[in-house]
Amino acid sequence: MRRTCILFFLLINLCQASTAQSYTLVIKGGHVIDAKNNIDEVMDIAVSNGKIVRVAKNIDESKATQVINAKGLYVTPGLIDAHVHVFYGSDPDRTYSNGPLAVIPDVFTFRTGVTTVVDAGSAGWRNFSQFKKQVIDLSQTRVLAFLNIVGEGMRGGAYEQETKDMDGKLAGMTAKRYRDHIAGIKVAHFIGNEWTPVDEAVKAGNLANIPVMIDFGSSVPPLSIEELFTKHLRPGDIFTHCFGQLRDREPVVDVNTKKVKPFVVEAQKKGIAFDLGYGSISFSFSQAIPAVKSGFYPNSISTDIHANSMNASMKDMLNVMSKMMSIGMSLQNVIQAATWNPAREIKHEELGHLSEGAIADIAIFGLRNGKFGFFDYTGYKVEASQKLECEMTIKGGKIVYDLDGLATPIVPAKTGG
Repeated sequence: MRRTCILFFLLINLCQASTAQSYTLVIKGGHVIDAKNNIDEVMDIAVSNGKIVRVAKNIDESKATQVINAKGLYVTPGLIDAHVHVFYGSDPDRTYSNGPLAVIPDVFTFRTGVTTVVDAGSAGWRNFSQFKKQVIDLSQTRVLAFLNIVGEGMRGGAYEQETKDMDGKLAGMTAKRYRDHIAGIKVAHFIGNEWTPVDEAVKAGNLANIPVMIDFGSSVPPLSIEELFTKHLRPGDIFTHCFGQLRDREPVVDVNTKKVKPFVVEAQKKGIAFDLGYGSISFSFSQAIPAVKSGFYPNSISTDIHANSMNASMKDMLNVMSKMMSIGMSLQNVIQAATWNPAREIKHEELGHLSEGAIADIAIFGLRNGKFGFFDYTGYKVEASQKLECEMTIKGGKIVYDLDGLATPIVPAKTGG
């Protein structure tokens, strides 16, 4: 009897060991870059039940349902694009808020390694529920949002100048109601010389305990960014379009001395986050090059993608990241600015890293060698010899994009025409 019991328990232990070694996916031989965990070396990653279960050298792939050969490639957390416009719709009078200038998220995300996007104020407190139903709930991409302080959102024209529609209390209450989806409050496109939009946004941010993202409009004279940083914003708030140089917005780099303004450096040290937010005309090399040369890097890299910017000099997330590499940021720097940094900015620290137990959002990139040209909207061009290219994207443990058939075996798509 005793012998039978011993054999029985040994059998149970063997079964448990076998179960512990079974994986949905194993990514083999890729160079892992994970800023949170300070990993920058060749490692394997095992995934099971939508989570990362092991990051180690030489993981046995024999128990994996699929094996991904990432030798010679870079493996990173899924990218987080923290400034996009995805409240797409058919109303031509509503621009980015249920209008034609916004972009369907799944169309551009996975093919560039992006697994999470944050819509930057397309919806306001009046129409966020429609945005959630129409976009967030229907997207494979994880869609979060900055709620516009304007109730109508980014509807365009006079609607975005109506200070009576900027209500910090209602915006904050809406953010608390949809706390799983709203990551912050957004100020955008206001062209007046008053601080009402900013102060109401901060009121909403305080009420919901979330950050505020500032996108100044075309005020004449421009509103002071020093006053913004020192008198209105809080540590953790975000200044987007940080490398823009336009006549009616104050830049971070002095156009005469080509030096980053001292109060800008101090603001970043005190916790103001600087987001790239590329857009159509909100990035210029005349700002970015001297800033990066001086060691002033954007905290987060984002695209401000919409129907116009994606076909101009911006193009997509990887183009922007490659562009920043071309002027001096390292691959490790740009990966951190597109993963762990934005995750912390939006207070979603369950994202942006490859810790064991984390959601299995993973991107696999190649670094293509060749001759490439990166230009801004002014026509200034930088030539480079390397460019990032997405080979595979995994969201929640499932392969959602595979450029060259890295997975073995390849599982056919179950839906589609």
